[in-house]
Amino acid sequence: MSRCHPPANTALLLAALATPYAHAALPLKIVGFDDMSCRAWVASRNDTEQRAVYVAWIRGVLTGHNYANPGQQVSAISSNTVEQHVDRHCSEKPQGSFSDAALRLSDRLSGRNAPITK
Repeated sequence: MSRCHPPANTALLLAALATPYAHAALPLKIVGFDDMSCRAWVASRNDTEQRAVYVAWIRGVLTGHNYANPGQQVSAISSNTVEQHVDRHCSEKPQGSFSDAALRLSDRLSGRNAPITK
């Protein structure tokens, strides 16, 4: 075994450990609506159909989180709780997006509480 090259199993371990960090630098691709702004969220307040579609999308984000992170699952959450969280987020960050609110809700409810990296 040469001192210049780590054993194959050590190289594989290092590659596996580095993989999550390599993905963190990639931008997150949001598959959602044409307008994901807090402005659109606020405008949907009196449009019950549009608001229901937005809430369903956010609940889908939470389900996607559960699929991708089986060890940090978000448990059942009411649509009203989703709306309250996004209302608060958009009130605090009116220039933000409700997709960020969905991601932060996912982090908070799963115990992850990591900052959004995108």
